[in-house]
Amino acid sequence: MCEIWTMGEILVEIMRPKAGMALNEPGEFVGPFPSGAPAIFIDTVARLGHTSGIFGGVGKDDFGKNVLERLKKDGVNVDYVFEDDTCSTAVAFVTYFQDGSRKFIYHIGNTPAVHPKDFDMKDIDSPKFFHIMGCSLMADDAFQEKIMDTAELFAKNGAKISFDPNIRPELLVGKTVDKVLNNVFPNCSVIMPGIEELKVLTGKETIEAGVKKLFEYEKMEVVALKKGSKGSTIYSRNEKADCPPFCVRQVDPTGAGDCYDAALLCGLIEGCSLHTAGNMASAAGALNVMKLGPMEGDINMDTIRKMIKEQRN
Repeated sequence: MCEIWTMGEILVEIMRPKAGMALNEPGEFVGPFPSGAPAIFIDTVARLGHTSGIFGGVGKDDFGKNVLERLKKDGVNVDYVFEDDTCSTAVAFVTYFQDGSRKFIYHIGNTPAVHPKDFDMKDIDSPKFFHIMGCSLMADDAFQEKIMDTAELFAKNGAKISFDPNIRPELLVGKTVDKVLNNVFPNCSVIMPGIEELKVLTGKETIEAGVKKLFEYEKMEVVALKKGSKGSTIYSRNEKADCPPFCVRQVDPTGAGDCYDAALLCGLIEGCSLHTAGNMASAAGALNVMKLGPMEGDINMDTIRKMIKEQRN
């Protein structure tokens, strides 16, 4: 049995090696790096010692091999990742700017990353969490429906649903955020939005009002508000925990939020307090930004404990 499952895009990332290099100009790229928000998330879960699995698809090619070998090496169950020999693995091209913003070009439509597939789930025990990434709901309507059907099935069998809105404007072609994401909330127990995502999703202008709105949903237990370089604040219905950021040298911010999600859920599964789980999550995100590549950070329980000990004591 896997404690945490996810379903979503599996891809490779090819990036500019330095900030300020435009994607429309000839120049150097580095990669391919294993990527895709759900893949980064679930790989981190495995590296933190919890059983994990992912539903998805890759091409039967070298890029697909790149990601699958990494997931397998780190202990992720990939039995439900299909390899398609009729089309190639999805790719994201990314560049960074001096102000910290990013720009993506996705080759994801008409790839196995967003092809819905009917998996035989009769032998899959319901996990403790089924994690949904908002970006996985944006690229393809049929795949969105498949993810939501899987979430509903797991929820009926006792799993809790966790959700990172992870809004990607590049994928919201002809769609609105509320139409894509709002149907997640009724079954959601844990949500991890950024500040602007919180305001967009709730229609509220303040953090306090937005958090209050999310707790109007009956199943909502934890709201983890990610504030980037300012850390995060974790809310339950009766408690609030502020978790300041860790001081590290940032090399590549991609994947930090996905690693944060993974460590937070692992902490909750382990019965940690909101403050402890939040510190674990923040440490995982900080460790990830120290290396080039979206899942290349040196993340495990030993490195997380070391960072917390050095900067929290």
